[in-house]
Amino acid sequence: MVGRPPIGVIPLGTGNDFARLGKVLSTAESILEKIAHGGKLTDVGKVNCLNEMGEKTFRYFINVASLGMGPDVVRRLFKSDRSLGPTLTYFKAITQTFFSHRPEAVEVTTDQWTWHGKLRVLAIANGQSFGSAMYVAPDAQPDDGVFSTFLAGEIPLLKFLWFLQTIKSRKKIKDDLVRYDTCTRMSLASPAEASAEAGWIETEGELAGMLPAQIEIMPKAIKFFR
Repeated sequence: MVGRPPIGVIPLGTGNDFARLGKVLSTAESILEKIAHGGKLTDVGKVNCLNEMGEKTFRYFINVASLGMGPDVVRRLFKSDRSLGPTLTYFKAITQTFFSHRPEAVEVTTDQWTWHGKLRVLAIANGQSFGSAMYVAPDAQPDDGVFSTFLAGEIPLLKFLWFLQTIKSRKKIKDDLVRYDTCTRMSLASPAEASAEAGWIETEGELAGMLPAQIEIMPKAIKFFR
């Protein structure tokens, strides 16, 4: 971090979730105010995974990385005209994805807990929300040195749609198929029987790569205007 200049964001994207957490508005006054106060030390996530050719690659993220439905939603967003606005665009992509996406078999190993089974969504969060205010980690802090994780298993359609509204209201879901945890490192693997379409990871709304993958947090790695 020593010698690196502070960085920031002009929130002109579709979701702007990390900008929302940092209270950065898309106005010159808001951006200049954050710059005047100086950058704050902020954690960064790093994903080591494979590209489509099976070669090792890596990505950094400051907000959220996810697998399961997340990468499929990203593919739909790439093809969307965004005319409905960010919230409805994301909601449409999520609900459409639910009808076509099949729960993925994943093995999760962290420094504190393990899990294996079929999941709808796994989010590894440094920020509190993704997908345009989907609060999968309402208690997360971007400078506490840990990830907040959200894992949803094989949830029926109607229950899942109800849960979306719970998440949007910044409330935690109380259900045996949903769990909230924390970790600093995570290893992800797909069982041998998983399909070729399974096991993709997205970071910040971009396809990052495929499993197997290792994700780790880099505490206070940068200064960010927020």
